[in-house]
Parts: sequence; C-alpha cells; structure tokens
Amino acid sequence: MRSVVKTILKGSSLDILARRLYRNVRKLRRKIAGVDKNIIKQYLGQKKIRKLHLGCGSNIIDGWLNSDISPKSNHVVSVDITKTFPFYDEIFDYVFSEHVIEHVSYVQGQQMLKECFCVLKDSGKIRISTPDLSFLISLYQSEKSELQKKYMRWATETFIDSAPYCEDTFVVNNFVRDWGHIFIYDEKVLRFSLEKAGFKEITKCDLNESEDEILRNLENEKRLPEGFLRLESFTLEGTKKVATTSS
Repeated sequence: MRSVVKTILKGSSLDILARRLYRNVRKLRRKIAGVDKNIIKQYLGQKKIRKLHLGCGSNIIDGWLNSDISPKSNHVVSVDITKTFPFYDEIFDYVFSEHVIEHVSYVQGQQMLKECFCVLKDSGKIRISTPDLSFLISLYQSEKSELQKKYMRWATETFIDSAPYCEDTFVVNNFVRDWGHIFIYDEKVLRFSLEKAGFKEITKCDLNESEDEILRNLENEKRLPEGFLRLESFTLEGTKKVATTSS
C-alpha cells in the first residue's frame, strides 16, 4: 500500500511539499542538537590547513569539511550555498565544489562565490568544476566523436524515457533541465564571475589535475561511466589576493 501511495504522489505538488517539510524538520532537529556547530568546531580545532567542500552529496573527501544543503550524515555540515555561510571570514585555505553551482541561478551563484571569497584566507584558493555549455553545443553538431555518440545513447537510455529515439535535441534539452540544473556556465562567464567576486590568477585545469597538490584528484569521475564526467565538465581555479596599501 505504501509503495502505491508513493507512486501516486511522486512528482506531484504534495510530494514536493512533503519532501520540503521533511528536509526542514531534519534541519531543525540538527540545529536543536547542535550537530553542525559541533562538526565545524571539531574540524577547525583539528586542522591547520582548512579545506571546505561545498555540495559534497555522497562524495565525502577525507581531510575536508564536507558540506551539503541536505546532509545524510552527521559527519557532513549543512550549508545552503545561496545564503551566508555559517563560518567566520578568512578561516579556510581552500574551497572546492563539483557540479554544484549550476543548481542555482546565476545571481545565487555569484553570491556563492562572494561567500567563498569571504571565508578564504589571503592567498586561499578556490576550485570549481561544473558542466560546460560548450559541451552541449558541441554535442549538437552533426559531426560527433565516438565518445559523444556513446554518451548520447547512455543519456537517452538512462534518463529520457520520453525520447522516441536517440537524438542530440532530446539529450541537450534534458541536460539543461534535469537534476535541478538552473544555469549552465561556459568558461568565459565563470571566469568573469570569479573575477567579479574578487579572485585573481584564474586558471583552467583538467579534471583531477592541478598545480597545487591539495587540489588534485578531487572530482568524482567514478560516478559516471568512464570519460563522461570529463566530457561534460570544465574546471577553473582562482586565488584570493588581498590588496595591501603601502604607507
């Protein structure tokens, strides 16, 4: 009976309302119990090099303060990237997020980057990996690589039940709307957004590669079939440089 009710409610306004209510109740219980305060206090007390992971989902990275809007673990702190972060300014050395910023509006994404700038120390670094708009544009071209063709078949079979056949039009439309995607960036716009937030020395990196050892091997490529996350994504790093005034 419960499964029948779930099936009926799934995707309905009542289902969405119920899920929001459940999340809010969980957040309230965590707040009353002081779960997030304790996680933050313990992490900051133990780590000299402090690293904030935003929107971790199930990808818990050792040595980082893992955070998510709806944590499923008492080892993950609750952080809503669209609001003021629950940390003091200039407290972290690194901030990392993978496939997170595309889930909020452009304005909210800019707010997230400003918050990242605030919580980073001088010379602190940010690393952002996100879906690439140019990947979708390339996918729509008539000439496609074998990897792109394989990606299209996988995406259609896995996510697009309504597609009558495998076609780039269906895959592109689904990508910009599915999984809570709201704004898909390209390199020039994310670079502009990072600079507007105050970051300097913006560099593009390959997935899981960086000149900084601490920022290597962070992206979770195993969550998709081989080569697909690399096909979808691009990565930018930036550094917080606080201007000093000479006397």
